[in-house]
Amino acid sequence: MGHDHDHAHAHAHGNGGGDRRRLALAAGLTAAFMGVEVVGGIVSGSLALLADAAHMLTDAASLGLALIAFRVTDRPADRRRTYGYHRFPVLAAFVNGLALLAIVGWIAVEAVHRLLAPTPVMGPAMAAIAAAGLVVNVAVFAILHGGSRENLNMRGAVLHVLGDLLGSVAALGAAGVILVTGWTPIDPILSLLVALLVLRSAWYLLRQAGHVLLEGAPGEIDPREVERVLGETVAGVRDVHHVHAWALSPERPMMSLHVTAAGDAEHDALAARVKAVLRERFGVDHATVQIEYGDACIDEAPATGHAGHAA
Repeated sequence: MGHDHDHAHAHAHGNGGGDRRRLALAAGLTAAFMGVEVVGGIVSGSLALLADAAHMLTDAASLGLALIAFRVTDRPADRRRTYGYHRFPVLAAFVNGLALLAIVGWIAVEAVHRLLAPTPVMGPAMAAIAAAGLVVNVAVFAILHGGSRENLNMRGAVLHVLGDLLGSVAALGAAGVILVTGWTPIDPILSLLVALLVLRSAWYLLRQAGHVLLEGAPGEIDPREVERVLGETVAGVRDVHHVHAWALSPERPMMSLHVTAAGDAEHDALAARVKAVLRERFGVDHATVQIEYGDACIDEAPATGHAGHAA
């Protein structure tokens, strides 16, 4: 597992330039057509187009965040930010999620208003813009689909665009119904369906970003499992406690823990073995390991003599 983790990390950096270009092109196309849909929605009177534009906003934001995530990894840490800028995309994602909730609320209120008081919709203009949006989304999906499979930012961006494809299909379907039957309530009804897609994206962003900002443990790391694995697989480990796991970003897990050494286990060798297991079994490249000797935990009892060392 450690080899796969290192290989994925190296591959992502090796193909970083190509992924950045794909993300930049996809973000540009998405943002540009989002503007077209906003104007088209206002001119045609289609709430479904405006709702789809809101969903394209989520895509453009997610693509932009992915680009930022690539860029901040190149910025070195400094005295004020010893971990660098890896939290910036997480903070931006949280703010983006809050903004999306406001957009969903606006779409819902406007949809109810239009159901109670139907508004004329220009079916031909709506159909033309929705069809063009579908073409743009297919093109963006094709651009991103050729990117790195290991990079989580690229995978997340592809999932966003797939959701936006559904939004374009909904807007095109609403336009078709209006052209054939003239029944305009289909527009706010389908706009509510698109709003649900936006709500899903917003909830995902808020849940993931909030978990990281609250120093939550990465989903694949269970502190109890860490204690069990280290106790069973690392020679010289008598006890593991005070395990804390968090993440700078979803791709950068961190950990600190105390290890009670058995017998006269050598400090540096034991710390190296523990870190190797954390890297190979749990994908944690940065861990602070406190090695302790005797029965007293250095954080729970006064230090006496050779109490422990951090590695």
